Amino acid sequence: MTTDEPQRPDLARELIARAQASAAHRARRVRDQLDGVQLGQGRHTDHANTAVLRRILAEHDWPGHRLVGVSGARAAWRIALYSDHDSGFQRAATRLLERAVQSNDALVHHWAHLHDRTLINTGQDQEYGTQLLLRADGIELCPLRVPESVDKRRAKVGLPPIAVALETVRRRYMPNGSTDVVPSVVLAEAA
Repeated sequence: MTTDEPQRPDLARELIARAQASAAHRARRVRDQLDGVQLGQGRHTDHANTAVLRRILAEHDWPGHRLVGVSGARAAWRIALYSDHDSGFQRAATRLLERAVQSNDALVHHWAHLHDRTLINTGQDQEYGTQLLLRADGIELCPLRVPESVDKRRAKVGLPPIAVALETVRRRYMPNGSTDVVPSVVLAEAA
């Protein structure tokens, strides 16, 4: 990885601004603070963010640390992660992110999250246990392939044991045992 100035700070700024706005909207959604119009605007934003990232991928491949810096690469990953409306795009982004990881230009745990999200969105069991379902009565792990070896797989990609991750998410989204959340929202474990 590089700590040098990114080659395209303009792209980094755009990705970061888009990811931050989307994260703020998503946080309000989880807290059930949005009306129907605002929910629709959020979907429109996700579609627009996907279109921008699609253009960047076509022109530059995965926007990794060298191209957009660490923060810009994280923003690109977050946009791809929430491109749930386009599973084909998510699959392509996952492959490009994997290549960036192999060339030491992206973080492997970002790939693991996007890989899991893509699997869940295509009706398959996830590998690393990064995708969770937030329901009114608590946090639930999305279906997981071979659960007994998940911690070994997580360790290989730099993720903490599943029990630690689940407890962290519970504390973040359900402080003091509160169940005042929107039911059935798919979350990604924070990375």
